[in-house]
Amino acid sequence: MDAQSAAVAAAATIQSANDVAVQTMAQVGPSVAKHLSMWDMFWGADIIIKLVMVGLILASVWSWTIIFHKVIRMHRLNNLADQFEESFWSGGPLDDLFNRLQNKYTDPMSSVFCAAMREWRRSTSKGYAKAANLRGTLEQRIERVMQVTVSREMDQLERHMGFLASLGANAVIVGLFGTVLGIMNSFENIATMQNTNLAVVAPGIAEALFATAIGLIAAIPAAIAYNKLSSDFNRYGNRLDAFVGEFSSIISRQLEEHG
Repeated sequence: MDAQSAAVAAAATIQSANDVAVQTMAQVGPSVAKHLSMWDMFWGADIIIKLVMVGLILASVWSWTIIFHKVIRMHRLNNLADQFEESFWSGGPLDDLFNRLQNKYTDPMSSVFCAAMREWRRSTSKGYAKAANLRGTLEQRIERVMQVTVSREMDQLERHMGFLASLGANAVIVGLFGTVLGIMNSFENIATMQNTNLAVVAPGIAEALFATAIGLIAAIPAAIAYNKLSSDFNRYGNRLDAFVGEFSSIISRQLEEHG
């Protein structure tokens, strides 16, 4: 009887412990869920993790600003280039086109044209175009002026692209830095409280994953935009180079006629 009574008492104790554990988990579960919102994860994170998150968010905002600016500007420049080429190849006098654009050009192609025309007028006013021994030098100088103008305009157009490249390549790594810190904090909580309960482990893991998510959110659009914009800029640069070659041919014919 004593053994049976002891077994019954042990079973009752185990059942009571199980009931307490179930009640505890029932209470802890909603509490953990309640404190795992994004806002709570941010404010509950370590100061270094907060700095990582804030830095990634600011970098993402700046990258989107660059992306919108570049996309809008690229669309505008292509439209202006279409309008300029339509005027350039319309058959009208190039001097009239230059007089109309020289003080109000707003796109790289017009800038290249005006730079070449200024050098042409400056040289012809000094009689270089009529001197047989100077015509080749004049042609090279005008072409060099156009190439320098193309390089300057493309440098201005590609400004801040390095930031997109760096963010696309490194934002995930920075987010992983926050992830490592969050996991370390979780292990510290386990060691301090001597408890592997979900309420102890979950906040640090959630903060770690949140930092990684922010890194991905910053990196993915920046990388995609960098590849797309780089392709658009290369295509536009090739368009400018083609115009330089075509205009150089026109100048060469003009010099032959002067000869």
